[in-house]
Amino acid sequence: MNDRTPVTRQPEAGRAEAALMPPVDVIEDASGITLYADLPGVSKDKLNLHIEADTITIEGALNLDVPEGMEATHAEVSLPNFRRVFTLSKELDAEKVSAEFQSGVLKLRIPKAEHAQPRKIQIKVA
Repeated sequence: MNDRTPVTRQPEAGRAEAALMPPVDVIEDASGITLYADLPGVSKDKLNLHIEADTITIEGALNLDVPEGMEATHAEVSLPNFRRVFTLSKELDAEKVSAEFQSGVLKLRIPKAEHAQPRKIQIKVA
């Protein structure tokens, strides 16, 4: 899996929109990979995950509400969107991706394709 992390996207009418790159942990085991993306401030209804060909895209919009009558004097998060794009290897089965979202963390499980799964070869005695 390769990480392609552009910091802009084309939302509409050719306008580029800046986006934050969420930190992502990728853990591989014998049966596939598990990806954890930190998306603080993103609600499930503002989260978009899509796969096209061999590319998986994670997008989310932040809900940063400032109480009425208050103004932020310092903001470390000033962009309203997250975006991260990954290229999936042919060893992964994009048809069987599962996703869970809890407490601002997106967990994706992408299993290896059957042909890439480890298997034991039996040895015959001649």
